[in-house]
Amino acid sequence: MKLNRDWMNSRCGSLTLALCAAVTLFVVLNHIAPVIRGLIAFLGFFSPVFIGMVLAYVMDPLAVLLERILFSKVKKDKPRRVAAVVTAIVIIIALIVLLLVALIPQVVSSIFGFFNNLDSYSASLQALIGQLNGNSNASFDINDLVKNVNGMIGSLTSNLSKNFSSVIDTGFSIGSAIVNGVISFILAIYFLLAKDWLLHTFTKFVRLILPENRYNELAVFWKKCNEILIRYIVFDILDGTIIGIANCIFMLIAGIPYVALISVVVGVTNLAPTFGPIVGGVIGSAILVLVNPWYALWFIIFTLILQTCDGYVIKPILFGGTLNVPSIWILCSIIVLGRMFGVAGILLAIPFAAIVDYVMRENVVVKLKERRARIDRENAEAAASVPDESSTSEKE
Repeated sequence: MKLNRDWMNSRCGSLTLALCAAVTLFVVLNHIAPVIRGLIAFLGFFSPVFIGMVLAYVMDPLAVLLERILFSKVKKDKPRRVAAVVTAIVIIIALIVLLLVALIPQVVSSIFGFFNNLDSYSASLQALIGQLNGNSNASFDINDLVKNVNGMIGSLTSNLSKNFSSVIDTGFSIGSAIVNGVISFILAIYFLLAKDWLLHTFTKFVRLILPENRYNELAVFWKKCNEILIRYIVFDILDGTIIGIANCIFMLIAGIPYVALISVVVGVTNLAPTFGPIVGGVIGSAILVLVNPWYALWFIIFTLILQTCDGYVIKPILFGGTLNVPSIWILCSIIVLGRMFGVAGILLAIPFAAIVDYVMRENVVVKLKERRARIDRENAEAAASVPDESSTSEKE
């Protein structure tokens, strides 16, 4: 049978195509797990490129700021862009080095001091539990827990020689991750330098495949999404820095130990919305309760006050009306994206919710209103075109 348009439009041809599509869909769904694993493995080869693009996107606002303020007098575009990118990279590397030099010795000292004083902490906690129990017959001996932990550490150390190949594989994975990170950072620099060419090429390609009106709609949409993402990333990092510094100042004034360790934990976990501050408060109080329960109590009280100020004062000032998203959308977005993409999904939950809210308000709702207005207008015109039965009867 000749495969032509008439056969495809016939009943037999339609049924055959539908059957083939159903069989293909069944085969794909039946082997969806291997397909997804293969796709993930294939995309893993491009992970340094993707990470480099993300890094370039995050660092670009600093380069643009330097280009507008510090190098605004440079006439030519390319030298101005190169100077701004190089200066931004130098600033970022200097900040990272200073942060590591300032924090790593204190964090390492805090961790070693914590484990060295674990016995005294367990004794203090045991005394607190004894005071709480009072005359109760129930007792909880934390020394047994410490002994079990020490036994586990000892067994782990003794098994290192037996699992030497696993240690090598882990070290190789860590080294590979470091190398990929360096490659991604180098690619980010090249992406920053080639930003104008990449944007010009992408814009030209999109203009070729889309009509002018669709291209204009896409340009407006991307401009708004870019504004939301950049504002969120920049001010979320600034907000985490402010919270970490405020926590550090409070701990120094109150004389609470492990200032660097807990402040870094609080600042980093504050980057994650909603649940991040809770995690930081739990980790900090869990560390301090072993030193002195009163330290943990004062830390919890200060954390509650600080997070209240952050939620009602600092974040509204930083983000303004750009991320004016209902809380229910943010919570749903955090839960869904967290289940789908883990920590990355949680970090991007708020801008994702803001973009969806923007699309709903500025696109979907507007089009629905236009459609409803058009239907009402057509109904009114149809009703006006129908002659009135009463007037017709009177004329007769």
